[in-house]
Amino acid sequence: MSKRVEKKLSKPARRSFTAEFKREAVALLLDGHSATSVAERLGLANTNLLYRWKQGQLQESGPIATSLEARVHELEVELQRVIRERDILKKALAIFGRNE
Repeated sequence: MSKRVEKKLSKPARRSFTAEFKREAVALLLDGHSATSVAERLGLANTNLLYRWKQGQLQESGPIATSLEARVHELEVELQRVIRERDILKKALAIFGRNE
């Protein structure tokens, strides 16, 4: 009978990040870069880590940072609405401009 040789697969060592690295990564995220692009640039496995760091920093910063985050979200929603309105007006201008 043959003996089965079992190899233990060693997991790669878990990376640890400094607080400064985390702050800079979250700053990139808050500056408007997508989580995917930030994760790729920094060599992170996925975007969940970035979102956890962001949440942790918001909790540490207290209610002011949370209210600022909410305000940024409101402004992003309003910006999307204004962009849609602008696009509609551009199309209307093109339509009415052709009929003259």
